[in-house]
Amino acid sequence: MRILGICGSLQARSSNLTLLHTARAMAPEGVELVLYDGIRELPLFNPDIEASGAPPAVSEWRRAIAASDALLIASPEYGHSLPGALKNAIDWVIGTGELERKVVGVTAATVSPERGRLGLQALRGTLGAVSARVVGGEPIARGPSFERELAALLGALIDAARAGATSEP
Repeated sequence: MRILGICGSLQARSSNLTLLHTARAMAPEGVELVLYDGIRELPLFNPDIEASGAPPAVSEWRRAIAASDALLIASPEYGHSLPGALKNAIDWVIGTGELERKVVGVTAATVSPERGRLGLQALRGTLGAVSARVVGGEPIARGPSFERELAALLGALIDAARAGATSEP
């Protein structure tokens, strides 16, 4: 099984990127979590660009999603919403179907469980535009229960991806 890890933050030392590294380290045998850093390379979504052929960064993004059984998105909240770079990345695949009915785990690494909820709500709404099957959706506070909560989300994501693989024609 291949899970594509996407960090909504472009910061080099993002706590959400740390969350993805931790998830990759705890992935069980037979599950590969691949971190994808290419959303920073995507041009701003513009259908006119698409008319002359998808830019290489867009084609790479689409291939990475298509080659994955599921995605795990860890994203901060920016201005009570999701980061622009992540929204832009999702916009590039709304019309082409790579995320259609894909299993997507979502969370945010936060300082407290009350933080990040509006950003995750906005992310779930955006993923709804492609009928993605969202798993999780709660922030994970850094602290003593961080790894336990992350392991539970990762397990639920793997279970959902396996269930989806066995129920499709």
